[in-house]
Amino acid sequence: MNAKLFLKTLFLIAVLLLLVLMGMHNRQTVEFRLPPLLPKSQNQPAAIMYFAFFAIGILTGVILVAGGKGGSSKNKVEK
Repeated sequence: MNAKLFLKTLFLIAVLLLLVLMGMHNRQTVEFRLPPLLPKSQNQPAAIMYFAFFAIGILTGVILVAGGKGGSSKNKVEK
């Protein structure tokens, strides 16, 4: 296994552990307002809000990293 991939996996597991801990200890409901997009305020448990923001962050990271050029092919000069 690649060391870089292993460290990224450990980091993701640590972040998920923090997400679980936040969900376990923050059970009260929170109010979320976003007037331009949501006409009504959303009242959800804090754990669901944490999960939603985490999911949006992961999707944003995947979109930013994905795509582009398909590999690091270099132009070879034929002799």
